[in-house]
Amino acid sequence: MGIDTEEVLLAVGNKRNFLPLRSGLVGRHCIGVDAYCLTHEAQEIGYHPEMILAGTLIGHTIGTNVAGEIIRLMAGKRIRLKGSRVLVLGLAVKENCPDLRNSKVVDVFRELQRHGAKVDLYDPWVESAEATQEYGIRPVSRMKRATYDGEVLVVAHQVFKKMNAKELRRFGRRNHIFYDIKSTFPADQVDGRR
Repeated sequence: MGIDTEEVLLAVGNKRNFLPLRSGLVGRHCIGVDAYCLTHEAQEIGYHPEMILAGTLIGHTIGTNVAGEIIRLMAGKRIRLKGSRVLVLGLAVKENCPDLRNSKVVDVFRELQRHGAKVDLYDPWVESAEATQEYGIRPVSRMKRATYDGEVLVVAHQVFKKMNAKELRRFGRRNHIFYDIKSTFPADQVDGRR
């Protein structure tokens, strides 16, 4: 719909008991596993939990949808995805944490690769050997300046926030996109955000 999530959160933030939950790629067991246990139990007693099932469907398709948004942004700047270099910032399931169980970042990574991009993944919190063993993805040990056609901030680690959008954009080529899934930075500092 073209609605900026951060603007909505700011607009309704003065309501009593408001929780400013931000969009992202939910991993671990929260939606990918636990919801199925709950729906199974509900169906055992004759209840069809449509809302929970809808949430799990969204959780399973969010990575592909995010990749589609990145592809559209790149096309809008006339950056051809096939053969491009894309930097994905973050693999962990949440900020400042090494946990990568059931990470949905992998879906974004693989979808971009499927469309012909060469994708580097950088996450200072994640052990490279664990990422390779779990997903077959070997994170890069450092980011290279002026290298990437697209940058995607997926996990808002404190180290990325401290670098700020301007510094992170230096890893991109002159014509590149910077997509911020977590709305970490102001809208005027990125090419797109959720």
